[in-house]
Amino acid sequence: MQSVALDKTKHDRNRFDCGVAPLNNYLQLMAGQQAKKDNSRTFVLQDHVNPAHIAGFYSLTMAPINLSLLPAALQKKHQACTSAGLIARLAVDRRYQGLRLGEWLLMDALQKLLQASDVVGFPLVVVDAKDGAAQFYQQYGFTPFVDNEHKLFITIADIRASLA
Repeated sequence: MQSVALDKTKHDRNRFDCGVAPLNNYLQLMAGQQAKKDNSRTFVLQDHVNPAHIAGFYSLTMAPINLSLLPAALQKKHQACTSAGLIARLAVDRRYQGLRLGEWLLMDALQKLLQASDVVGFPLVVVDAKDGAAQFYQQYGFTPFVDNEHKLFITIADIRASLA
């Protein structure tokens, strides 16, 4: 499997349905615009039989972080840090759910963010987990922020160690 950048001319965005309207709408209406504006990058996992069909996707960008919401040790270590990598969206089409593609997409997103951190340093990856998805991220080492159990983070150091 391999993720590729979303291409509006090749990928059938309107066919995608993960069961969550805001995620469907983002892919169908906003992802291409956000990429053109250099606000985010969206990557899709194509169906291996019909590459126009999107099995899943994720979007990456950067986000500001409030260090005071991190554990004390991380606050001290990263006191000069102001931003983190952000997995802005991640979803799997209903027709492909149950195949562990969410896990595959997450690992692919983390690998891309790890590579980006080697070029432009940032210490954390953040995700806003909607609709009960926090447990999904926690099983891969993400920790909730102290003020919001749906906003989670993992350190680049932990990603590097787990993917090594």
